[in-house]
Amino acid sequence: MTQIGSRSNPYLYETLNMMIGQAVVVQTEKTMQKGILLSILPDHMILEMNRTPFFIRMEEIVWVTLETTKN
Repeated sequence: MTQIGSRSNPYLYETLNMMIGQAVVVQTEKTMQKGILLSILPDHMILEMNRTPFFIRMEEIVWVTLETTKN
């Protein structure tokens, strides 16, 4: 059972904390999202896509990487 205020994955939390402000790709259980990582909280992340904030639960994240653009 998860306690309020506890982090489900402290390593993911700390890694994402270092990526704030950068363009990332997030694979969730259902979709892949690309956007700017605005904020990290213990239970969710805020990803900005097309000037709209989206809240993604940490428990739904499969993987995250920095977005790379092809030149």
